[in-house]
Amino acid sequence: MLAAIVESSDDAIVGKTLDGRILSWNAAAERIFGWPAGEIIGRNVRTLIPADRQDEEDAIIASISRGERMPSFETVRQRKDGSLVNVAVTVSPVRDAEGRVVAASKIARDMSESISIQNRLALSEERFRLLADNMSQLAWIADKDGWIFWYNQRWFDYTGTTLDQMEGWGWRAVHHPDHADRVVEKISQHFASGEDWEDTFPLRSAEGEWRWFLSRAKPIRDDKGGVICWFGTNTDVTEMREAEAQIELLLQEVNHRSKNMLAVVQSLARRSDVDRPDFIERLEQRIRGLAANQDVLVRRAWSRIPVREMVEAQLRSLGEAQAQITCEGPEVKLSPSAAEALAMAFHEMGTNAVKYGALSVPEGLVAIRWRLEGEGKETRFRIEWVESGGPPVREPERKGFGSRIIVDVPRVKLDAEIVIEYAPEGFRWVLECAGPSVL
Repeated sequence: MLAAIVESSDDAIVGKTLDGRILSWNAAAERIFGWPAGEIIGRNVRTLIPADRQDEEDAIIASISRGERMPSFETVRQRKDGSLVNVAVTVSPVRDAEGRVVAASKIARDMSESISIQNRLALSEERFRLLADNMSQLAWIADKDGWIFWYNQRWFDYTGTTLDQMEGWGWRAVHHPDHADRVVEKISQHFASGEDWEDTFPLRSAEGEWRWFLSRAKPIRDDKGGVICWFGTNTDVTEMREAEAQIELLLQEVNHRSKNMLAVVQSLARRSDVDRPDFIERLEQRIRGLAANQDVLVRRAWSRIPVREMVEAQLRSLGEAQAQITCEGPEVKLSPSAAEALAMAFHEMGTNAVKYGALSVPEGLVAIRWRLEGEGKETRFRIEWVESGGPPVREPERKGFGSRIIVDVPRVKLDAEIVIEYAPEGFRWVLECAGPSVL
């Protein structure tokens, strides 16, 4: 009966003398070590021990000789084909009728599968740790009742806390006091109901900075649908919120400027002389001038615009006549409102010069010059349009809307002084105002 039990065991059971000679060898030993009983019985058990582990047998012999049982330990043994196998070994003394130790019984359990599982588990845990600690979000795991027992490294790096401080509901310490009670109430309801949770709130960093996080948690369920635990993440959305606020501000600005632009177009349409045969043409030209200036403003993201860029944008519509125009002045940047007022004036003067003034003949010239005078609050901005070489100039008998554009609009918008001269040798327009009005 005992022999049958030994043969049917999944563990290798080996009998050996005190000097290590193998006396018995069961089927499991043959399966684990690859040695048939007929080949291994009579050999020394050291045949199974790698060279670098022979000292283990010395310790076993010493322990057994003292009549002591060798507690189970994990080690490596060598198969017949030279390959190694992980085993857990237990060695007990065998006594005769008088109680003397005469032999030893060795039990070896194949640990290959168990170690393989442990290695796979360790690898899985390491991969999870690497993933969790290197993801951009803060992450945490709570039990089914919401008690948080694990955080990733990102959480500790950001908050400057430890697991002892944060375990359970300790995370309240890094929540903004204006939001903590609300967050606790809401997440508690979701822990109770088992529904996915989402919320947005600020968390304090190790440096004391408050940043906004989009936080989510999902329940992990068993096969029966019961909640095992909760996995949660906190994603920093501070920049996103700031960008959304900026977009909202920009949309409001676009809305405001669009209304202003429509008001300007409406004013152009109402004030243009509808009885003139070129009414439609003049209106379209003025609208194109506005559009050109808007292109510059958009390209500059509604920031300050260099005078030269504003002027050149308005002169492009003059075609070949641009070659008869010279621009001279330092690098001066105009505010968007100043650029809009001056652009309308320059477009109007350019159109008039092509039709009636210096640009209506090949030999005519236009000089555009600007400069800053003084410093600080006393700075003065001066810009002028001077025509020469064109047909003799006469002051118009009646002043239409074009005159308002080159005089009234910039004077009102920029609190400027405007001088217009209709000298026979050429039209001259000069604007001067305080520097802060345009810069």
